[in-house]
Amino acid sequence: MSEVSLNGRCLVAGSAQGALLYADMGLSFWGGVEPFTGEVIDRHHPLSDQIITGKVLAIPSGRGSCTGSSVLLELILNGHAPAALVFERVEDILTLGVLVAEQMFGHSIPVISLGEAGFAALREVKYLRVEDARVTAFDILPPAMPPRAPVQQSALHSTLNLTEMDQAFLDGAYGKAAQVAMGIILRMAELQGATELLDITQAHIDGCIYTGPASLRFARQLVDWDAKVRVPTTLNSISVDKRRWRELGVDPALGEPSSQLGDAYLDMGARVSFTCAPYLLDSAPELGEQIVWAESNAVVYANSVIGARTLKYPDYLDICIALTGRAPKIGCHLTQQRLATLRIDVPDLGELDDSFYPLLGYHVGLLCGASIPVICGLEHKAPTLDDLKAFGAAFGTTSASPMFHIAGVTPEATTAELALGGGSPDKIFSVSERDLLHSWRELNSAQSPDVDAVTLGNPHFSLSECATLARLCEGRRKLDSVAIVITCGRATLERAQQAGHVATLESFGVQFVTDTCWCMLGEPVIPPKARTLMTNSGKYAHYAPGLVGRRVHFASLAECVDSACSGTASGRLPVWLRAAEKAEALTHV
Repeated sequence: MSEVSLNGRCLVAGSAQGALLYADMGLSFWGGVEPFTGEVIDRHHPLSDQIITGKVLAIPSGRGSCTGSSVLLELILNGHAPAALVFERVEDILTLGVLVAEQMFGHSIPVISLGEAGFAALREVKYLRVEDARVTAFDILPPAMPPRAPVQQSALHSTLNLTEMDQAFLDGAYGKAAQVAMGIILRMAELQGATELLDITQAHIDGCIYTGPASLRFARQLVDWDAKVRVPTTLNSISVDKRRWRELGVDPALGEPSSQLGDAYLDMGARVSFTCAPYLLDSAPELGEQIVWAESNAVVYANSVIGARTLKYPDYLDICIALTGRAPKIGCHLTQQRLATLRIDVPDLGELDDSFYPLLGYHVGLLCGASIPVICGLEHKAPTLDDLKAFGAAFGTTSASPMFHIAGVTPEATTAELALGGGSPDKIFSVSERDLLHSWRELNSAQSPDVDAVTLGNPHFSLSECATLARLCEGRRKLDSVAIVITCGRATLERAQQAGHVATLESFGVQFVTDTCWCMLGEPVIPPKARTLMTNSGKYAHYAPGLVGRRVHFASLAECVDSACSGTASGRLPVWLRAAEKAEALTHV
């Protein structure tokens, strides 16, 4: 293929060229790309072990974590970014990382979307040149491009209808921080196709996670500009237990900047919350409330389980909106764009345990891409809020979708027909027991039956999960050689202490860590000698091999307790999966 050119939509202007890295699976930069080397560390991704630095990276979209924008900002500012990004469709999270680098720090890379046919045409391409809205494919590396001009902030060419206050923000009447924030909001609104902004009632900030010097530099710049939030604002888990990181043995090279980053957002007026499960707080929104939340599991839960309205907001766009109280009126803020376009039928597997819901969420997310599904077949299973939390976290890990519906369960899906808006789905998938068995094996990456540490609370444990675990642990004691750690929010820990659950769990041998979560934790909270972990979180079972280099056993909460006592994983499948294993065995006879 020599000098074949395609036109697309320019998301961020610029020109670059390089060897093409192509995958037809979305990639979460948080937990999927190492921010200081450019290595793909998602061990479930086809590009695992590849280095994206200096390459043209072509993926359908991002997926998973809202923190991808922060990781990409780190990569751009430390010189390990891809030369250019090519997407199948408009991608908010990663594009936002480039826009922040451009608007606040004068660095950029070109970003383009090609549509389904154009993106597919790159599958066999070796080298790619990107020039604004055009890409050109080559069989051999073409001659070097002329030196680029200094990065210029792209001008708005928008038909957005701004209120007087919107314009006042843009003109600097409310200070430099709000002015820059409104500029970033309008850039994103233009890309998303919004025609106006709307008022929001609250924000949840994910950008307080320390991904490296760039994340702290961004926040400190806003503080220097006297940034103050205009709506009630909560903070996501940060990268350390803010009150106890020294006691826990965390390296000051991580502990100090992580704590400083949390302080910077507190200085902007955010609430001391530090939880990845803000829906467990007393400030949780209500059905139909217009909010701006980041953190993938929180977004999915808010939209799907509560019925509040938010996009899957990237890190940094979250605080920009909190500083202005204004968000693009697009996507899941609008009733019509909350409708399902996929139907997913699930078989009746009989009596289920709590490992079913994160497993199903993980598998459904792989089927959905960025589309909103309605899941049918669970109408009489009565999943708990904890089940839905676990489902949503795993779903948000493998998909780019901001929400799901479960017919007969979630508030906007009393029936499948209602979730679909009375129309027909674009696609119908039937999930089989064998499909779930395959995903079970994906999540169970451990090759040894040994269990060195049990990691619970991704997302943060709820009070009811503490109660359930206390019942499972009462009168028992874990092995001294096995660590068992729960991450949860401060408010949940206080309530669990008052209810007596903490005393029971600490007697069993549980250690509690607040303010941070497993996606940010490493040694020494994970014992340095620990080689194999166990969790009931589909989200953490996916991310842990890349983030902390450990293999994982995934199982129910009861199995986690048993393994903490025995030091080994039983390897037993849950009852509802055993028929699939038997059927598989028969086909190989």
